[in-house]
Amino acid sequence: MSNNIKLKISTATIARTAVLLLALTNQVLSAMGKPVLPIESATVEQLVTTGITCVTALIAWWNNNSFTQEAIKADNLLNEWQGKTTK
Repeated sequence: MSNNIKLKISTATIARTAVLLLALTNQVLSAMGKPVLPIESATVEQLVTTGITCVTALIAWWNNNSFTQEAIKADNLLNEWQGKTTK
């Protein structure tokens, strides 16, 4: 690798690290009897439910969703070209 290439840290890596540090800080302070993030269980339940709904919605629409006859035919043709069996 050349010394002139500068590698960038991804935004996702920074976000995951920040969340991890926040969680660890909260855990340590909570163990010492000083919670940083006083969150009620109802709030946690609502956040978890919303998160599950969002993830499920994204997964459901991630794949190509063909509704028209032309789109279904095109999917079948693509699968044939790729050597996949059609559903």
